Amino acid sequence: MKISVVIPMYNSRNTIVNTLNSVKNQTRIQNVLEVIIVNDGSKDDSLDIVNKYKEENPSVPVVIVDKVNGGVSTARNAGMDIAKGDWIALLDSDDEWLPNKLEVQIKLINENPELDFLGGPFNETCLKIFTKKIDSLYNAKVSDICIKNFPQPSTVIFKKSIFEEIGGFDEKQRYAEDGNYFVKICSRYNLYYDPTLLITYDGGKRGFGERGLSSNLSKMYEGNLKNIREYKDSKIISTPFYLFLRLFYFIKYIRRIIITKLN
Repeated sequence: MKISVVIPMYNSRNTIVNTLNSVKNQTRIQNVLEVIIVNDGSKDDSLDIVNKYKEENPSVPVVIVDKVNGGVSTARNAGMDIAKGDWIALLDSDDEWLPNKLEVQIKLINENPELDFLGGPFNETCLKIFTKKIDSLYNAKVSDICIKNFPQPSTVIFKKSIFEEIGGFDEKQRYAEDGNYFVKICSRYNLYYDPTLLITYDGGKRGFGERGLSSNLSKMYEGNLKNIREYKDSKIISTPFYLFLRLFYFIKYIRRIIITKLN
């Protein structure tokens, strides 16, 4: 099993070395065929830092792609397009893998040959879909992801053949683009969720309303509405479920605004 790690990078001078070290320190580093860093037009010295890291760490198979800025989806797609591994693992440039991340996931993949895509949580909170707790390996449904928007991108590993068959992230979408892609995958392949925490997510931030793209709650809300309209039109979800999600997302949007203001 050979894994291509894809890391989109934009102005990540303060975090990229820790991110790369978290790959270097994997207990199953021998399964990493390449670490593809896609510099998405950084304006700081991120690219210089990565070039220096590559020179100083020849044992880490770093591949650098330098492109004009186009957003995280274009960067991920550019990396996946050239990936040579039979599996792709995503990692954001401000996240870190725990040392046993790949070891745990490789074991699950070997034990569950029907698995096409595997992801997990960004913190220790147990995933709940309404009253159902997901506390073991779980074959997710489209409705589950629509309700809870999981897994976190830096946790996922999936077959390269998925990208070859259905393409990558929507490059015109800047918000909620991961949910859009994961639902499309879930509708056609076996997407599994493992509740084991295997990453450190941007220093432990909450996941919405603090930093990054997820801090723009209104844009995230609009992105989610765009997604479910697309799912309905392509018959991934039914019209009644679409109408339910419209109300559900509005309530969740108001709740997140209140939580953000209180914090």
